[in-house]
Amino acid sequence: MKTTPFTGLHIALGAKMHEFAGFNMPIEYTGIIDEHLTVVNGVGVFDVSHMGEFWVKGAQALAFIQSVTSNDAARLAVGDIQYSCFPNADGGIVDDLLVYRFAEETYLLVVNAGNLAKDWEWCVSHNTFGAVLENDSDNTAQLAVQGLKAVDVLQKLTPVNLSQIPYYTFAVGEFAGIPDVILSNTGYTGAGGFELYFPPAHALAVWNALFEAGRGEGIKPVGLGARDTLRLEAGFCLYGNDLDDTTSPIEAGLGWITKFPEGKNFTNRAAIERQKKEGVTRKLCAFRFLDKGIPRHGYEILNAEGIPIGTVTSGTISPCLKTGIGMGYVQPAYASPGTEIYISVRNKPLKAQVVKTPFRPKG
Repeated sequence: MKTTPFTGLHIALGAKMHEFAGFNMPIEYTGIIDEHLTVVNGVGVFDVSHMGEFWVKGAQALAFIQSVTSNDAARLAVGDIQYSCFPNADGGIVDDLLVYRFAEETYLLVVNAGNLAKDWEWCVSHNTFGAVLENDSDNTAQLAVQGLKAVDVLQKLTPVNLSQIPYYTFAVGEFAGIPDVILSNTGYTGAGGFELYFPPAHALAVWNALFEAGRGEGIKPVGLGARDTLRLEAGFCLYGNDLDDTTSPIEAGLGWITKFPEGKNFTNRAAIERQKKEGVTRKLCAFRFLDKGIPRHGYEILNAEGIPIGTVTSGTISPCLKTGIGMGYVQPAYASPGTEIYISVRNKPLKAQVVKTPFRPKG
């Protein structure tokens, strides 16, 4: 298995380790619920160094990005970040990603760890523009510092005014005495905070500085288990569960990141634009259990007559709501908030209700 610059620390701290996307990653330290609530109420630190980072540079950088991503990157000002996806030729999604604009002709694409090799091959094979592509994944460490008190802790370690960095923008500056750290107001928890990008050689210094600065706020390391329950409470999709090579952006409710300006001829544009106009045969919805039970990936979704209408893609017991929550694809007639549906749990139909996300109220 691959390691991150923090793997030795995770093991020394007694984390439960497991393979994820080819990496030896921490799943939990003190328990998923405890770590989840630590982030919601305080501050937690996630090692996300397994994520992929691709630089796109040169006069043709924007043209390339416009051709492979669904969102309109021409709208990005320097310092902006955009959520987007790589549509494939068959109506599905290669991956979802973040696009950072660093300069007039310099962009950073941040992709999922499990799709790193696939995404790189996709980008290289679709680079008919001559844009300069650099896979910097092995030279980049990343920590996500998330939670109610995250900004308070982070601000102790940087002269950069974090309150001047709005959601989905970034700055580059000194952090913990280290120059040129990317300070990104993003995250995958819905609880607020920043993601930090820096060279692996500084990993230990950044980690130690964070935990010293956050001692009074009860800072804790957090594993991938709580990362998953947090993202689900926030209503964020997970590639491989809620998104994959067969789910279209329109089916997944990602019409808001799928733009069709004149001249933006991204992969499969015509078919996706037709879906947006004419509708789809299934839609991703969020649901909350009314009965007691735990929804799991792959469970059948039924209507009141017991007829299958879809499939659960993500599910858990919400640590904050203390009830079952999940997402899944259903026939469009059943996707509206307020609709009652049933989840087949061990062949027993349990009542649920379609709801809007996020499940967990902000703040």
